[in-house]
Amino acid sequence: MGTRSRASTTTTVTVTLVCALTLALAYLNKARCAGAPFDAIGRSLIFDRIKDSSVCYSDIQFLWSGREIDNHVFPYLTGSITDAGALIGGAVEYPVLSGLLMWLGAIDAHTDAAFLLHSALILTPFGLATAWMLGRLAGWPALLWSAGPPLVLYAFHNWELPVVAAATAAIFVVTCFDRIPLRARGALAAVLLAVGMCLKIYPGLFVLPLMAYVFTGGIDGRELPPTVPGRYDPKGALAVAGAAVATAAAINLPFAVLGWDGWTASFAFQSDRQADITTNSVWYWGIRPWFDGVEGPGTDYARFVSVASPLLITAAFALALWLGWRRHRRDGSYPWLMVSAAMLCGFLLLHKVHSPQYTLWLIPFLVLLRVPWTLVGAYLLADLAMGVGVFRYFAALASGSDPSTEKLVVEFGVWGRAVLLVVFFVLFLRADPRLPKPAAAPTPPEAATAAR
Repeated sequence: MGTRSRASTTTTVTVTLVCALTLALAYLNKARCAGAPFDAIGRSLIFDRIKDSSVCYSDIQFLWSGREIDNHVFPYLTGSITDAGALIGGAVEYPVLSGLLMWLGAIDAHTDAAFLLHSALILTPFGLATAWMLGRLAGWPALLWSAGPPLVLYAFHNWELPVVAAATAAIFVVTCFDRIPLRARGALAAVLLAVGMCLKIYPGLFVLPLMAYVFTGGIDGRELPPTVPGRYDPKGALAVAGAAVATAAAINLPFAVLGWDGWTASFAFQSDRQADITTNSVWYWGIRPWFDGVEGPGTDYARFVSVASPLLITAAFALALWLGWRRHRRDGSYPWLMVSAAMLCGFLLLHKVHSPQYTLWLIPFLVLLRVPWTLVGAYLLADLAMGVGVFRYFAALASGSDPSTEKLVVEFGVWGRAVLLVVFFVLFLRADPRLPKPAAAPTPPEAATAAR
């Protein structure tokens, strides 16, 4: 690693220790839903009674049964998806590395409580690693990750911590490993992003802005290889793309070859998923009423969302990349981190599913990019309203009581997040990074020749 000015060891250690305490609280929060007595398959009887009303639901505990996890079936190899859209025989709805983590968490577990505990133990190092990297990169603002409400609510809600760690590690490599040539740093970061894509898809989005960053020679174009004759490095950009593709292929190929039906089932499941009440999206709360509230497979609403969502997401990505290029032309550096953050905002806003735990994806960018803390606080408030309100809303619906108050809280969360994601899309593209100052760049060969 090079000579960048980084946060002090004391700051980094403190941020990491605070994260450890928060993760302990996060586990205790979810563990309220787990424990004896259990039913015949090892499901905690208390889970269905209080998971929504007490806001201790987790996908980890929920998926103990229904995906053959409780039977310790190795994922994907024997699974498939039925015509009705049900996953059977070991197929799960996540990319392969998340499926492996699910299987590992179930080893020697015979109840959902043990599965939750084992999964938390597996996930915790990734949360701590993210805290350490953010602390090294940004200093005290990393406490937003380590001590914020999202980590308590979502650390063990699903299998998000490894993918956030992978995305953060890619940023860390590009930023801090400055004694390594940019091409090599870009390729290594692309490998990490591809690993993240094989956990949850979103880090794969960041390969495109990373390619642009390497293509333009990094900060002010000063890291172009001496052999590059012009202003751009197309071979370096292709190396980034190749590293990402090769990594993703190497990880997925064994599953595709040995269990094609189970492997493709995860993609089919996500493709067919409806933007319904469980997805917390602007499509359900904003667009569905245009279709008189009629939803379900084959409806006009479902067909509209299946076309409009990917088209608008693609448009948002293209806009972010183009605005990043304009900033590069103005400032000299392609803002790959800022463009990545904006692309994530577009995805979160326009995808048909916006699960509460996706907030963990966004937090590192709120740490690493300088945006007003008041807006960050407003987003956390909207997220808290969603993260708590949606489960209270489900509880009210299930009990038959009046859900009006809970519905208002959910709508505040949905639209509060949506508005702020639009704001962050704009602000991220204009933001300055909260990163260590770059080491002195080597003198370009042509400048050195002129000086002689």
